Amino acid sequence: MKALGEQTITIDCDVLQADGGTRTAAITGGYVALTLAVQSMLARKQIKFNPIHGQIAAVSVGICDGIPVLDLDYVEDSNAETDMNVVMNEAGAFIEIQGTAEGHAFRREELDAMLKLASSGIEILLEKQTEALQNYQK
Repeated sequence: MKALGEQTITIDCDVLQADGGTRTAAITGGYVALTLAVQSMLARKQIKFNPIHGQIAAVSVGICDGIPVLDLDYVEDSNAETDMNVVMNEAGAFIEIQGTAEGHAFRREELDAMLKLASSGIEILLEKQTEALQNYQK
């Protein structure tokens, strides 16, 4: 917060087209928007230091018909036996895990499978964020 001083950054994410993971899409896109806003503020000397500590992304996972699924679409999300949102940083550490057993209680091996899927999906999203930021700067 010291790096921002008296400045405030508001990121408003309107997900125009999405299936089940609107919140996770907003988090993943919000990181890119925040990074661009901070880069602009640094260039205009509105702030002296970059307040961003690291990269984050989020994805939805769940259990549908007994099968772990990454990035649930609307039908999968509304019929999922388990629905979970996962937020992680670039170091592979968890920032948030929010899951609900909709149909039946999920077992530890199902949780582990969902977290493994989420981790692999977030790894791809982190790469896409980096590409988007690099392409924006060109």
